[in-house]
Amino acid sequence: MPRILVTNDDGYFSPGIDALAAALQSLGDVIVVAPHTEASAVGHALTLRRPLRVEKIRHQVFSVDGTPTDCVNIAIDEIMTEPPDLVVSGINKGLNVGDDVTYSGTVAGAFEAALLGYPGIAVSLERGDTEFGPAAEVAAQIAAAVLQKGLPYRTFLNVNVPRGEIKGIRTTVQAKRNHITKVDRRVDPRQRPYFWIEEAQDDWAPHDRSDRQAVKDGFVSVTPLQPDLTDHNALELVQRLTQGITTGVR
Repeated sequence: MPRILVTNDDGYFSPGIDALAAALQSLGDVIVVAPHTEASAVGHALTLRRPLRVEKIRHQVFSVDGTPTDCVNIAIDEIMTEPPDLVVSGINKGLNVGDDVTYSGTVAGAFEAALLGYPGIAVSLERGDTEFGPAAEVAAQIAAAVLQKGLPYRTFLNVNVPRGEIKGIRTTVQAKRNHITKVDRRVDPRQRPYFWIEEAQDDWAPHDRSDRQAVKDGFVSVTPLQPDLTDHNALELVQRLTQGITTGVR
């Protein structure tokens, strides 16, 4: 029976992870290892400067007082008796499309799986829809296909589900945008400044095959991602840029 590790960044108590774990039960042996508190927008952070603690919540459900990346590593090294056949992260409350994948703890859970050599899937649901059932069913169908057919080594899937009626599934690329982050400066009662980082203002570049456009059109977006961030198209340019640069003692 396949072993499926489930994690998220909203915390082990999130209804999204409950719906996801329940939908995956028919596919194999499901174990949930998720953050003890919400860890949204922590990206691919790994906790190195303090100890981590694990708590058993109930049968096959554990919490870790760390990030989704911590959860995946502790689950595989310490909690599971055998390695997972699949790691599924979600269901996130809100989309993770375009550049947002770099911030997302949900995506990081699947990213870490790929780094460790296991197939991974990140699943997110468009904000405003609190009904996780349809997204969980889509996730289970994609998971079944991955378990049967596999993924290329170090490849993982980023799945985004629209709210409301689902018209179908599209294979997509990451959307691009001009990203503007707003920092709101405030003053506390002791006249000391503090700051809130606000939601970004987004100017999305149009692209018929982007993840954002698919969700906007009512389709589930499935984007294959990989840990390799090398800009292969720029290798020759960088080689020319660095010609003539010397190193060492002059």
